[in-house]
Amino acid sequence: MTLHIGLLLFPRVQQLDLTGPHDVFAQIPGATVHLIWKTRAAVESSSGMLLTPDTTFDDCPPLDVLCIPGGSGVGALMEDDATLDFIRRQARGARFVTSVCTGALVLGAAGLLRGRRATTHWAFHSLLAGLGAIPVRERVVRDGNLVTGGGITAGIDFALTLAAELVGEEEAQAIQLELEYAPAPPFDAGSPDSAPRSVVETVRERSAATLATRSQIAERVARRLEIAK
Repeated sequence: MTLHIGLLLFPRVQQLDLTGPHDVFAQIPGATVHLIWKTRAAVESSSGMLLTPDTTFDDCPPLDVLCIPGGSGVGALMEDDATLDFIRRQARGARFVTSVCTGALVLGAAGLLRGRRATTHWAFHSLLAGLGAIPVRERVVRDGNLVTGGGITAGIDFALTLAAELVGEEEAQAIQLELEYAPAPPFDAGSPDSAPRSVVETVRERSAATLATRSQIAERVARRLEIAK
């Protein structure tokens, strides 16, 4: 039986949020991976790479796994009724509802994080609680059928974790080996807990404007979610 896995593809998506998990999911036996957006027209990622959806909201089959990646286009999605309605509709029947990086904020805007443990990119972790989530600072967090991954590269860890749930640990390990996924970064700067203070401050300054904008969006979304109770 075919396993339908859907990744949301949207303007200014973070390419690696999407393609990291896609490479893992595409190797799962019996899986069909869908790249989903409103139309099949190519969209530009946050880095300028053109990516092409193969499935639309209207023709998407019921998904076993729904995955929302993050990216600089997340703010718009948090107030996009058509996208949020699609996510809620698919989430009702999905075996797993998932996100990578700031895709968790979109799940929150859809009302799917209420009372659930979740994570996101460290720079935007402070926004989770306002969307009803129980924030957890881990690379991959599972709460029932909700699985969220941390920032960007955590998408591969997330996808391998989910692959083990779907087809077993041995097959997931085989996929990891095929990808030769054995991280050995040249610097211990991949977390604000280990990076030099000056580097952390530089990244915080670079993300400050985006955090401020998303905070305003999250406040509007939170008010809407209260109204929708």
